[in-house]
Amino acid sequence: MDLEFSDDQELLRDSVRRFLADRTPVDSFVRGQLDDARGTTDDVWRGLASLGVTGLLVPEEHGGAGMGMVDAAVALEELGRALYPGPFASSAIGAVSLVVLAGSPREHGFLLPGLASGDTIGTVALLEPGQRYEWRTPATEARQSGEQSELHGTKVHVLDAAAANLLLVTARDDAGLGVYGVDAGGAGVHVEPAVTVDGTRKEATVRLEGARGWRLGSSDATGSVAEVVDRLAVAAVVDGVGAAARALELAVEYAKQRVQFDRPIGSFQAVQHLCADMLRAVELARAGAYYACWAADSADAAERHRAATMAKAFASDELYRVGTSAVQVFGGIGFTWEHDIHLYFKRLMSLQRMGGGSDEHLDELAHVILD
Repeated sequence: MDLEFSDDQELLRDSVRRFLADRTPVDSFVRGQLDDARGTTDDVWRGLASLGVTGLLVPEEHGGAGMGMVDAAVALEELGRALYPGPFASSAIGAVSLVVLAGSPREHGFLLPGLASGDTIGTVALLEPGQRYEWRTPATEARQSGEQSELHGTKVHVLDAAAANLLLVTARDDAGLGVYGVDAGGAGVHVEPAVTVDGTRKEATVRLEGARGWRLGSSDATGSVAEVVDRLAVAAVVDGVGAAARALELAVEYAKQRVQFDRPIGSFQAVQHLCADMLRAVELARAGAYYACWAADSADAAERHRAATMAKAFASDELYRVGTSAVQVFGGIGFTWEHDIHLYFKRLMSLQRMGGGSDEHLDELAHVILD
């Protein structure tokens, strides 16, 4: 594992950071999208696509960059720093990975070019009511109907469903666990945006009532979905690292400027300890996240899953504490709607819940190690 970024990765980081600073500032764009179900505008989405980040994981023969998760993490961390509220990981990581892993060459040619160019926004629908984070045994059914299938069921916590035009839905069928492509605007598809504490992450409940879909591949897709679940967990951690790093920067800047008892509050040991603990959490979470990205690209399935589980188990609580500590450094103003720090805190709070918290991942890690 190379711990240094390549020149191309540094250029990618710089390009994404400059684009987001110019086009999606927190005080105007992000706040303006908090109540928008899509979380972005067509103009901004096309701009991200023009940078090539929507196709980082798409093979070159289908119009993408043919890169890996470490490269995608460079963009993900910048999106987290900027609190970008629109679709990205759901489409560029989740949907692309699931099509590549579960789809046939025909489906690669049909779906991947649109995902790479940004013309198609995809998302994956895995979780269901009453099953918490168990995705292996969905209640959603796929019933053969001619050359396509009819899907019946409900999916919850579907990221960016309101912005997507392609849903990749898991369902039970004769082969076991199947993945079905569904037109988000088709008949029998009902997308209901969900209200969450974090307005920068868009979720929805998707009800499928006889929705038409086509199966990706012909075999059981459990292994493919498992890899995508790991990739999405790691993507959430990298996003959280970006948000936490920016929250730390804001807190340190404020601690240098805010004067109390004729001294900057950053000179007080209690504030210094808070900032030091925040830095420790950010750097350890970053190391774990990037190792998990490397494992997703280069390690076997067992190590990939172990690395993703460890990264999420650590980050779920530790990065959340970064958010709480940042608010504490800001004191009273940190609790106001007008200051941006609460948006970073909420982003890190939603990371704590996404895909399971530290308890679920530590339990899974115990099974991995002991089994």
